[in-house]
Amino acid sequence: MNTKTILAIGMTSAMMLTFNACQQSSRENPLLAESSLPFGAPDFSKIQVADYAPAFMQAMEETSQNIQAIVDCKDSATFENTILPFEDSGKSLARVSSVFFALTEADKSPELSEIEKTVQPLLTDLQNEISFNKPLFQRIKTVYDKQHDSLTGEDQKLLEEVYKGFVRKGALLSDDKMARMKEINLRISELQQQWGDLLQEATNEAIVWVDKKEDLAGMSDADIEQCKKDAETRGGKAPYAIVIMNTTQQAPLASLDNRELRKRVYEASIHRADGTNPKFNTFKIVSEIAKLRAEQAELMGYPCYAAYSLDNTMAKTPDNVNNFLKNLVKAYKAKADAETKDIEAFAQKSEGQDFKLEPYDRFYYSAKMKKALLDISDDEVKPYFNVDSVLLNGVFYAANRVYGLTFKERKDIPTYYPDMRVFEVIDKDGQSLALFYGDYYRRASKRGGAWMDNFQEQSHHWNQKPIVFNVCNNAKAPEGKPSLITWDEVTTMFHEFGHALHGMLSNCNYKSLAGASVYRDFVEMPSQFNESFASIPEVFDHYARHYETNEPMPAELKERMLKSINFQSAYALGENLAASSLDMAWHMLASKDVPTPDKCAEFETQALMQYGILDAQIPPRYMTSYFNHVWGGGYAAGYYSYLWTEVLAINVADTFAKLGALKPETGQAFRDKILSRGNTGDLMQMFTDFTGMTQPDASAILRARGL
Repeated sequence: MNTKTILAIGMTSAMMLTFNACQQSSRENPLLAESSLPFGAPDFSKIQVADYAPAFMQAMEETSQNIQAIVDCKDSATFENTILPFEDSGKSLARVSSVFFALTEADKSPELSEIEKTVQPLLTDLQNEISFNKPLFQRIKTVYDKQHDSLTGEDQKLLEEVYKGFVRKGALLSDDKMARMKEINLRISELQQQWGDLLQEATNEAIVWVDKKEDLAGMSDADIEQCKKDAETRGGKAPYAIVIMNTTQQAPLASLDNRELRKRVYEASIHRADGTNPKFNTFKIVSEIAKLRAEQAELMGYPCYAAYSLDNTMAKTPDNVNNFLKNLVKAYKAKADAETKDIEAFAQKSEGQDFKLEPYDRFYYSAKMKKALLDISDDEVKPYFNVDSVLLNGVFYAANRVYGLTFKERKDIPTYYPDMRVFEVIDKDGQSLALFYGDYYRRASKRGGAWMDNFQEQSHHWNQKPIVFNVCNNAKAPEGKPSLITWDEVTTMFHEFGHALHGMLSNCNYKSLAGASVYRDFVEMPSQFNESFASIPEVFDHYARHYETNEPMPAELKERMLKSINFQSAYALGENLAASSLDMAWHMLASKDVPTPDKCAEFETQALMQYGILDAQIPPRYMTSYFNHVWGGGYAAGYYSYLWTEVLAINVADTFAKLGALKPETGQAFRDKILSRGNTGDLMQMFTDFTGMTQPDASAILRARGL
């Protein structure tokens, strides 16, 4: 079946009408035409919803034709006539996909959702047609067998990645197993689409409505104003609304005096998608995805999905990951138990000896305890963390000091949402290096969390420079007022910009190897390392300025705040360990052992018990039913990588501190040895080349967290 037939079958009549209308129009599709904007940036002033369907149609057809041309080549397979054309085969599709899926994550409309439902399975069909194209793979295998040893550098690495990618997808499977793998790929694609839609609906529905302002006592005036604004923009069912964010714990729990309201917020969070509201139960999707992934691994000869997935990472095996997690659990557990007892004892001083600390109380009394012991609170420091200053005087300032980058705002480049900002990134030699977009404020059409992605990845082979964007979910203040954020949100901005630097400073020939196209348990290292600049005194003093007076944060307040960063730090480690353990537990199951939807919650509890991490006071950062990284994103059997790469990041930060954290020479060495190289070499060797360490020092994570 050719690609046109696949696409026609999959399209709804509405989509076909849209496509036909666009075919008849003389208007050039801006997603397919060369953009006249700098760097070839997407022209959002011209792109319409009706453009996506025909753009996908044409780009997929072009990809299919490019693949067929490789197969039809009569000459003996070589790197030049097989691997390079394969690298080039999906260029148009990459451009269309990057724009479309940026919007489905950050500004999803019902119309985009409908297009996504149609397009996603078609893309999977096309990927299946390519991955299981035997004549194509035979040519790739011929090049691998005959030319691998004679190629060098990026050419050799690209060949390895292409060949091994086909093998990992099942190119060596028998016909019957290959057919089943195709079915699984398609079904997982459908399920992940359903997951994304259902979870976003569930999270929006989980909003906690509040009738009276006095029920919000304890919150700052700015936060109460935000609750009022959120209520207005989300249907106005009550005067105030507490929006549920992606994680288990919610920021308002640290300040709300009303215990019953705290309970409502916490329970709205943990029960958003577990069937408590029968309309929103993701366990059916979870169970089926887990079973299908396990079957994928079994088809490939692995005992479980974790073994299959980890074979292509730094960690290599489930045993290595489990040992890593269990050693951290062992080291942290006593500290966590002591923290809980201390918080409960502190609460009992005001609430009485019979008071029992609940998980929705922990942040509240921890914040009060922190205030009592360290005399610090979020409300005291937030006036010094204006989003604009954090970005311009913190994130950008550090990048200028370390890498010599400067940032010129480009108000002439259109964006997909009005409050976004665009900057031209200029290298220290004065040459334009990249475009950077910032989308920092939350809205109902945006999924939770924070992330980096590309509209265009760097490639010398394609003669294209990177176009990178960051997305966050900070609350936007009413018009005319500054948007103030917490310390956690400050470090999130530095974190995501670390990913952006990995993309912007890339210096690779091939898009497939460029920027952040690295192993999952390495990709978070540059971002977590970049967080370290947020607290370096010279950087901190440059951005942490009062939004009204522009005065720097007073020295004694800064000392108290920085001292408080690791206050009761076992919680943050524990919630991450719990989520990582859940992820591993789900993906170490054989297909026959995956629990049915009605047993998923029970399995979650048993898994946490087995890892020694079950603790009502420190629940997973993401429960199974809303663990988007794992069921909707690319982190299946990979959530551990946040902790794994934190170790690498701390080791790198220690090296920076030793060599001079803000010295351009240090930044240049890091850029040359890691950030610019993408996936062009052995990642552990890159780490060694910069740090001088032959193995990461895992104990560093405990030291860094004050444990």
